[in-house]
Amino acid sequence: MSDPETSLSAPELTEDDLLRIDDPRFGTDTVAIVTGAASGIGQATAAALAVNGLTVVGADIDAEGLAETDDIVERLGADGAYHGVETDLTSDDDVEAVVAAAAEEGQLRYVANIAGMQHIASIAEFPMEKYDLLTDVMLRSPFKMAQAAIPHIEATDDGVGAIGNMSSIHGHYATKDKPAYITAKHGLTGLTRAIAAEGNGTLRGFSVSVGYVLTPLMVNQIEDTAAERGISEDEVIEDVMLGQARTKEMMAPADVANLFTFGFSGHAKHLNGADLLFDGGYTHTYE
Repeated sequence: MSDPETSLSAPELTEDDLLRIDDPRFGTDTVAIVTGAASGIGQATAAALAVNGLTVVGADIDAEGLAETDDIVERLGADGAYHGVETDLTSDDDVEAVVAAAAEEGQLRYVANIAGMQHIASIAEFPMEKYDLLTDVMLRSPFKMAQAAIPHIEATDDGVGAIGNMSSIHGHYATKDKPAYITAKHGLTGLTRAIAAEGNGTLRGFSVSVGYVLTPLMVNQIEDTAAERGISEDEVIEDVMLGQARTKEMMAPADVANLFTFGFSGHAKHLNGADLLFDGGYTHTYE
């Protein structure tokens, strides 16, 4: 990897990056909540859904990042609308408030639970306060978001909707020094299936699993992993992150956002309780 600095810079999101789907429910009277909408995959997903004509409510604790997402949606000339709501996802009251606010904007049908964080440490050395924060954001909050949103989805004229959860290759297998993240992602598999089991075929649950994506979280993870393992950042990228992949290229946030757009669409009506695994060959191949 000759120029790691360039490789670590996520490309600017453009309209050409985004999948457009002609779907009768993709209009401004349909509302989607996107958590983690202030950066990375969440930001790209909020923009992608707005470009597809939906009214998007972005939930994140980062007010400045939410405003940046607003600027991106405006720059893309989205047919839909976007509203950023500063939200502490570890607060049940905040989660209930953002769901209520979204329901006032139209028919709430879709939720994308994308907000995430990472902390690199072994189980023996993992700070419990970090474990609690990570699992609160990445597992408890999606459960609470589903609990608050499901009655609104069921109250639409046909009860059709979907809750998409951001999983990971680490929802399929485990590596060292990411125990809380792995625990949360495996838990999301159970939540996804529980949503499907209770959804009566009209309310769907699905997850999205990918490898390493060019996001701010990923850049921080490279630095932390290098420090934890005592290797260079180049070695983290080439050996740890891309070493097992067959597709030797990291995904962009827009690539993941497009999976959520498809997952929410009518084209994915048989995607229920299952996972969209786009991992470049990480999970099912090895040397």
